[in-house]
Amino acid sequence: MSRILLVEDDSAIATVVTAALEEEGFDVTGCASIAERDRALGQHSFAAMLTDIMLSDGDGIESLPAVQKNHAAMPIIILSAQNTLDTAIRATETGAFEYFPKPFDLEELVRAVSQAVASNVGEAADTSDAAGSLPLVGRSQAMQGVYRMITRVLHNDLTVLVLGESGTGKELVAEAIHELGHRKTGPFVAVNAAAIPSELIESELFGHEKGAFTGAVAQTIGKFEQANGGTLFLDEIGDMPIEAQTRLLRTLQSGRIRRVGGRQEIAIDVRIVAATNRDLKPMIAAGSFREDLFYRLNVVPIQLPPLRDRRDDIEALATHFLKLATKEGLPLRQINSAALKLLKQQDWPGNVRELRNTIYRLIVLARDEVIDQAGVSEVLSEAMPARNQQTGVGITAVVQRWLEAENPPAGTVYHSAQAAFEKPLFEWALRQTSGNQLRAAKLLGINRNTLRKRIVDLAIEPEMFAGN
Repeated sequence: MSRILLVEDDSAIATVVTAALEEEGFDVTGCASIAERDRALGQHSFAAMLTDIMLSDGDGIESLPAVQKNHAAMPIIILSAQNTLDTAIRATETGAFEYFPKPFDLEELVRAVSQAVASNVGEAADTSDAAGSLPLVGRSQAMQGVYRMITRVLHNDLTVLVLGESGTGKELVAEAIHELGHRKTGPFVAVNAAAIPSELIESELFGHEKGAFTGAVAQTIGKFEQANGGTLFLDEIGDMPIEAQTRLLRTLQSGRIRRVGGRQEIAIDVRIVAATNRDLKPMIAAGSFREDLFYRLNVVPIQLPPLRDRRDDIEALATHFLKLATKEGLPLRQINSAALKLLKQQDWPGNVRELRNTIYRLIVLARDEVIDQAGVSEVLSEAMPARNQQTGVGITAVVQRWLEAENPPAGTVYHSAQAAFEKPLFEWALRQTSGNQLRAAKLLGINRNTLRKRIVDLAIEPEMFAGN
């Protein structure tokens, strides 16, 4: 049972909210002042906190930074009768999970609390030893933004497009949406469009009838039917052939499929989560990706940060992978602070996947139970010569490495490269200005409206940089 802290000095509101939350199975601890709140936080851990702003002994918002410092993973929902724009802005600037001006819809509040509790994905994965826990690890500001986006899609069937570099954990986000959402009792089916030959992808997705083509010796059920009632994860959607894109679009529009070689249309009920490490907009301009399919998939975009932008999470990730390795039969190891410091200094072009592989290599090669700085240096140095030989130094080498890794389709190279290097530039400016778009525009020397348009075009979440 999840414990909720309710800080509200209006006894009537407190009674109604407590009753509604308890009816949903929450354990509610109520208090009427900042002092009572702090005592409660010192005695128990809470899955979420609801707090009024104007309390008998002070301003609830002004005292939140101290709470957030000591309880970083706890989502906070702010309630206020001071329902002005200024109050809404102050509430948003705290990084609160949600803000509800009074009077509020009680059902919406209860729903928000459920989502807030579910949003503690990183905390659950970081502390749980359960074999089935979802490995979305990290408490950084960037990951908190990801968690908030995940919670907003758990109880609906909106199509999600997960964006991010290779190795950032896009499939883990899809699994979290499924396992924590209302379709968790249904199947989760993943298909990698880049791993299937173009001539077989339609059969893989939609199935085929016996005799539909040479080698079709029996009827085969496709991924859509396998995922019926659950979630279908379409990974590397940018690598899907244009012909398959057309048929996929038709399926998403109609909610029906037809097996290859078949005549009967079959109704399907699946939640779609797609992912790509490519920038699809230059591909649209080049005609290699359908624009109408992009808008059908890009209903709720979730941008995953690269590991170099969330270095504060490296220690938690390393600890998680050390524990995970023991479940896979590797010996138990620990890692000291000097070794962790060295890991945090790396750029990790392969992101979380590269860090995981490095931790496993360290475990296998470690001579002692504790992995030290020397061990990390040795393992990292093995990969450095080849990487340095290929990339050299300077911006020219960076561009060359990117082109070799991404291999954008012919006709899209210029626009793909422009988007790839423009996005980190805009993110850097937002990071430098704590998400203030006016200051970021001045820093870059461009018009604020231009900045806003490019933020939308590049699927950047400005709130992820607030407070950085």
